[in-house]
Amino acid sequence: MLKVVDLAVIGAGPAGLAAAIEARNQGVKDIVIIERESLPGGILLQCIHNGFGLHLFGEELTGPEYAERFIVKVRELDIPIYLGTTVLHLEPDKTITAVNSREGLIKLKAKAVILAMGCRERTRGALSIPGCRPAGILTAGLAQKYVNLKGYMPGKKIVILGSGDIGLIMARRLTLEGAEVKMVCEVMPYSGGLTRNMVQCLDDYGIPLKLSHTVVNIHGKERLEGVTVAKVDEDRNAVPGTEEYVECDTLLLSVGLIPENELSEEAGIRIDAATSGPVVKNNMETSVEGIFACGNVAHVHDLVDYVSEEAARAGRCAAEHIRSGSVSKASGGVVIGKGKGIRYTVPQILDLNSSVKELHIYFRVTDVFKNIKLKVISGGDTILQIKKPKVAPGEMESLVLTDKMLESIKKHGDVTIQLETAD
Repeated sequence: MLKVVDLAVIGAGPAGLAAAIEARNQGVKDIVIIERESLPGGILLQCIHNGFGLHLFGEELTGPEYAERFIVKVRELDIPIYLGTTVLHLEPDKTITAVNSREGLIKLKAKAVILAMGCRERTRGALSIPGCRPAGILTAGLAQKYVNLKGYMPGKKIVILGSGDIGLIMARRLTLEGAEVKMVCEVMPYSGGLTRNMVQCLDDYGIPLKLSHTVVNIHGKERLEGVTVAKVDEDRNAVPGTEEYVECDTLLLSVGLIPENELSEEAGIRIDAATSGPVVKNNMETSVEGIFACGNVAHVHDLVDYVSEEAARAGRCAAEHIRSGSVSKASGGVVIGKGKGIRYTVPQILDLNSSVKELHIYFRVTDVFKNIKLKVISGGDTILQIKKPKVAPGEMESLVLTDKMLESIKKHGDVTIQLETAD
């Protein structure tokens, strides 16, 4: 039997919970959240370190504590969560087919859908490292789950490939549990994680970081025995003669996160090649009318606080869409131009007829730049300029366009964000 609801939220992590709460606060009564895991909270449940909530709550929380604030609110608002439920299909008309062990096949038809499925880790298969397939090679997030939730130590002598935030945090976590973290190798000439994690997780524990280095061979058949590490050139090719054998029983991979967008693609949603997430407008609506996206399914965030803020915006805009009952032209609007030094922006499109007046734009840069000016240009005029001492790909940047700036963009019909060397 087909059940009709106002709003369906796919995912009960920090994005899905915040979006559902805000939609309910905006008057949407009939909301369902669909979550494939047995508990709400998403990845935060295994993130037992502190540092969450400083921006949103003004205090330091662990991941479970941060999640609990939203879980409690969802329960207070009596928003149902289908736990242990996997979405099988999402149609462009917002029909959802899901399944669980209690009710079997479930079919929902929603007036609006919010995608909040989060992201997954890139695995060894994406790296093509030579060698056998011994035990002891796993992603940093899986190691975090083993240690923090299951009470298992993945190994005693650790090498970490990639300097993403999860890898940096696990370098500290495993050290505290008694393991020897030999080194963190990063193929790029700069770290992929937050500066604070570099300091607190590596520097404070004397763990070496080898930039412009990667693993070029894996040794061991049944269990990992060691890896060969080598320096790489500007094209990321191993430099002959720089190889170094490192004895270890565990290799953790922290080599990037990929938004979970199989459902998005199935629904015909346009995907941005730079973010691997949906192309969205400033109201977080995708290219399919009435389907919104937020959090790490849209683009990978540094801070969960920003995930919650973005998700709340998606919840507000989905509620407005439901109230109005109107069909918007998701392909319309002004495309944000990416000038020198800008890798991607979210949103990618400005709908100047949207009710969103003050616009937050998140973006990442292509390289490490020092002493620069961030410029927003429309009609050949600079409508916003910000000086920054340093920007790096590992740290997401943001800016705010005011109503007055949006009027200028509407007048000229174009906008570009770019970096320039400061005077």
